[in-house]
Amino acid sequence: MSGRLQGKRALVTGSTSNIGRAIAEAFGAEGAHVIISGRNKQRGAGVVDGIRSRGGRADFVQAELDGSAQASQTLAAKATAALGGGIDILVNNAGIFPGENTPSTDEKTFDEVYGVNVKAPFFLTAAIAPAMAEAGGGAVINLGSWIVRLGIPVASLYASSKGALETLTRAWAAEFGPRGVRVNAISPGVVNEAVPGEVHPGELMMKGTPADGMGSPSAIAHAAVYLASDEADFVHGAVLDVDGGRTTVAVISERT
Repeated sequence: MSGRLQGKRALVTGSTSNIGRAIAEAFGAEGAHVIISGRNKQRGAGVVDGIRSRGGRADFVQAELDGSAQASQTLAAKATAALGGGIDILVNNAGIFPGENTPSTDEKTFDEVYGVNVKAPFFLTAAIAPAMAEAGGGAVINLGSWIVRLGIPVASLYASSKGALETLTRAWAAEFGPRGVRVNAISPGVVNEAVPGEVHPGELMMKGTPADGMGSPSAIAHAAVYLASDEADFVHGAVLDVDGGRTTVAVISERT
């Protein structure tokens, strides 16, 4: 790696597995001091150990981002302290995905999804972005989803919550951008860790796309490194599609 984030201090929520873990590991490899955040201490320790074993800097802060302002503010305070007094990069990655359709979704599930996927990043950004501005600038990266722009017959609740987060991306870019804080989002496509000998249902959803297959968490991590780095200093309010062309290119199925 080239040290593109050397000396930066980063907080990545939901970073004990999958996309969040890949982003945290990429940040660590690029020189950032990374706070790994999540509910599971054991998995968090594993990510920290991996980053440190490769010469990077990382610490774990346990957090239960339930959507309450208090939970987000507590994480912001603990992460700031662990990083030595400031956060330069915030990645709002933590989220939950219920697969229910609309009629089978109860109010409790609705509130939980919006709590984790919308309220938690809202109050976390509210706690961190002003401090970034006062310190001279920073970067906030939100994780959206390809199904925000391409409807599928399930997960309407999840799609709407990610749509809200992408809207917040543009609103925050207008609010915090003039104060030196860049706010952008990544919209991942069908991404999953490959398991040898196992065919994931997501493969079928990617047939006929330019990529013709699922993406890996590392593809999202590469995009996050770019948006967090000075190379993206003229990028504000963008939603970067990293989806193998799923939402931008017509998918034509081959006849069998």
